Amino acid sequence: MKKVLLLAPLLLLLGVMSCKKLNELLTFDLDYSQNITVPGSPIFVPTPVVLAVPVTTKSDETFKNKNTAADLVKDVKLSRLALTITDPAAENFDFLNNIEISIGTDQNDIVPLASLSNIPKGVSTIELKPSGTKLDKYLKASSYTLHTKVTVNKAILRDITVRADSKFTVTADPL
Repeated sequence: MKKVLLLAPLLLLLGVMSCKKLNELLTFDLDYSQNITVPGSPIFVPTPVVLAVPVTTKSDETFKNKNTAADLVKDVKLSRLALTITDPAAENFDFLNNIEISIGTDQNDIVPLASLSNIPKGVSTIELKPSGTKLDKYLKASSYTLHTKVTVNKAILRDITVRADSKFTVTADPL
């Protein structure tokens, strides 16, 4: 009886470690990088500006490389979304008050993705806060659209190119 009582915690520990290790084998990241052009305008418009950017996922190829498939995906969440101004090189996000990015496959199916309020001054890279929304169907689709809503605090005199680097954490069953 003493042996069973001594072995029980050890077996429990091994079982928990095995489950964690198995989950790690079935979890991977999908990285996307997308350029967004913020159009310049000499006129300051204090109302929110909305941009829609289509993204091709290539998820089927990635799922295949990870030994899974779209129908085996159990969970997708955004783990990181960073925006970096790439052109003009000397530009920063001082023109921006806040930003909200949503994701959708059509106009009737849009959910929050990430946002950031009170943008810090003098920076050319910002990291948005993920919404925590379940994103399975958007990353399983062949494409989705990023809907970006920004509030600016001054006129943007010329086009600004922003690179959006996103990382999605995917949990799926193996083939």
